[in-house]
Amino acid sequence: MSARILIADKLAKRAGELLQAAGHQVITRTGLSEAELCLAVKGIDVLLVRSAARITRPIIEAADALKAIGRAGTGVDNIDVVAATARGVLVMNVPGGNTVTAAEHTIALMFSLARNVPQGDASLRRGEWERSRFTGIEITGKTLGIIGFGRIGQLVADRALGLRMKVVALDPLVPSFFMEAAGVEAVDSLDALLARADIVTVHIPGGAATKGLLGREALARCRPGALLINCARGGVIDEAALAEALTSGHLGGAAIDVFETEPPRDSPLLGLPNVVLTPHLGASTHEAQTRVAIAIAEQVRDFLATGRRHGAVN
Repeated sequence: MSARILIADKLAKRAGELLQAAGHQVITRTGLSEAELCLAVKGIDVLLVRSAARITRPIIEAADALKAIGRAGTGVDNIDVVAATARGVLVMNVPGGNTVTAAEHTIALMFSLARNVPQGDASLRRGEWERSRFTGIEITGKTLGIIGFGRIGQLVADRALGLRMKVVALDPLVPSFFMEAAGVEAVDSLDALLARADIVTVHIPGGAATKGLLGREALARCRPGALLINCARGGVIDEAALAEALTSGHLGGAAIDVFETEPPRDSPLLGLPNVVLTPHLGASTHEAQTRVAIAIAEQVRDFLATGRRHGAVN
């Protein structure tokens, strides 16, 4: 049976082609407002998004034929999963589709932060030549503290060990023997990790349970001069508290890819010189975007054909 599928975000062309080859009608309309999406979902069986389109309760309730929402990526914080569940709408994501890309971006930010790469580039473009001003630190021999030892955290650890770093990790859901087998030392508390780490990187989900995990008190327990990286989810780090810790000199720097509000037009981090900021690029490689687009299209195709619920989050 042919279904009507609305692609509401930019996806790799191959995704639409795959669904059309399966006999489905594919409609692509990107950049729609909530009100426009409320109208566009009429008669739609499946809605496909990435991270730009926000699928809210009003949109889900306006849909009169919706069976599934597919997220080409891992996080589903742009989809009201509770509202979807209440309406009997399946929500699927692509677990692990952006793992390598997010881990590599974390390492890229770590080097940029340690060696003042963006600041040095900007200075040189202004006609300056201030080598001593941008003296950095070596990564080799430093201790990396990883908060969250899921797929991405594990890959970050693997790369860091290859750089001859020491790695400690905190994740109450992962057995210590698993970390130790990967060459990582398990710690049993956030305080223990912050006391040990020269560089702290966050790889945990967003949401109420983790919001403000690294707030003023936690940041005060970081080692003086420590560096902090967040390629996970905005809100896990209190941006105001982080700005204070950076301004006071307690923290040596931070690299932030995700923000409490995106775009972060009012973030106190924007004007600080010891911060590297990127616009949520953790999943932004050609390879990753192609991979997750094809994967979600295949999952939707199989769901419509057989009812298979691969990647279901509700």
